[in-house]
Amino acid sequence: MSWTRRPPLIVGVLVAAVGVALTTLLVYALKGIAPVLSLGVVYLLVVLVVATVWGAWLALATAVASALAFNFFHIPPTGRFTIATGENWVALAVFFLAAAGASSLAEIARKRALEADERRQEADLSAEMARLLLRGGRLEETLPSVGARLAHALGLASAAIELRAVDAGERSVVFALREGTRQIGTLVLPSGAREDVLRRVQVRIAPALEALLAAALERDALQAEVVETAALRRSDVIKTALLRSVSHDLRSPLTAIMTTAEALHSPSLTADERAELAASVTDEARRLSRLIDDLLDLSRLEADAAEPHPEWCSIEEVVRAAVDDLNLPADAFKIAIDAELPPVRADAAQLERAFANLLENAYRHSNGHPVSVRARDVGGRILLRFVDRGPGVPEAQRERIFEPFYRSGTAATGHRGSGLGLAIVRGFVEANGGKVWVESLPSQATSFVVELPVEP
Repeated sequence: MSWTRRPPLIVGVLVAAVGVALTTLLVYALKGIAPVLSLGVVYLLVVLVVATVWGAWLALATAVASALAFNFFHIPPTGRFTIATGENWVALAVFFLAAAGASSLAEIARKRALEADERRQEADLSAEMARLLLRGGRLEETLPSVGARLAHALGLASAAIELRAVDAGERSVVFALREGTRQIGTLVLPSGAREDVLRRVQVRIAPALEALLAAALERDALQAEVVETAALRRSDVIKTALLRSVSHDLRSPLTAIMTTAEALHSPSLTADERAELAASVTDEARRLSRLIDDLLDLSRLEADAAEPHPEWCSIEEVVRAAVDDLNLPADAFKIAIDAELPPVRADAAQLERAFANLLENAYRHSNGHPVSVRARDVGGRILLRFVDRGPGVPEAQRERIFEPFYRSGTAATGHRGSGLGLAIVRGFVEANGGKVWVESLPSQATSFVVELPVEP
């Protein structure tokens, strides 16, 4: 869409000159079928065309040229600018007045048509700007598109909308965009813009843009408020879940440690019983330590503070380090990793924490069967599978189990964890450019799949 422009003035002068000349020739051809004085009306066609396209002033000049040509070539005595009779004077005067009136009416009609066309195009431009500004998305990313659309509509080389005050420069003209008394932005146009374009922008386009920009800013503010409200609500949920976890999951090992420690003071205990109780204290302390580590890991992930420090590492070494960290029986896991598996560039400590949680979760649900760990290279990406022989995960829970504090187990199965491990797994895996999901067959097996890029 571009604003309607009249052709250059020199083109209008040429059209007027050629039109007068051709009309003069046409009058020669028509003399045999009509009186000469009545043929002057033919020149009005040229005057109307010029008035419609180039305006009244050139049309008046065309009317003068037409009157002179009509007088010189067709009104007796021909060949000179003299008029022999009063009748011819009246005819020429009537022709000139008719030409002047017709050109004025044509100019008025032209201006109204141009104004109507400009209003239509401005309405189309406003609708397009509204679509771009109010369709959603980041306002900072939308403004360049709005500026480009505005420049195209105005026939300008460029146009920019800034969400700040901008001073005019040697090569720019600025329009402050306000909401009431507050400036909300600036429309920047090139200094070479025509005066009529700048006037149109100031009178009609800038006010429409102000209203749309204010609405877009209000929408962004409301969206930010909604996001903040959702974040606060989620924070409250996490705090509530954290308090529940602290009150139960932390208290359980603490209670066991305190009870066992008090029992160790009994003088009737044998050496074997003391060793068994001491081992129980160690196990509960280790369990408590893992729970605290999980809480710290989750808090870092929730705060986006778990920035990975990637380095080249061996997947097999990371998996075996995770197994060693769990202090479980040696036959609890069957590890089958491709010998040709390439190293990955990732944070080894974060992957170890993720793998340890997957291994512990699989062991907890394996019903005494060894947990299978397999890894292979698939098209430049490492695919790891942690497979247990547990009861499986219902399809409705396969996404929810990765949410913080969500527990899929039941009291009947005895497999209720803290609800932190899988959330930490997803957080650390995704922080290193990977993905994790679960594949499960009811009452047969569950496979947690981790996909990692060789280099993120």
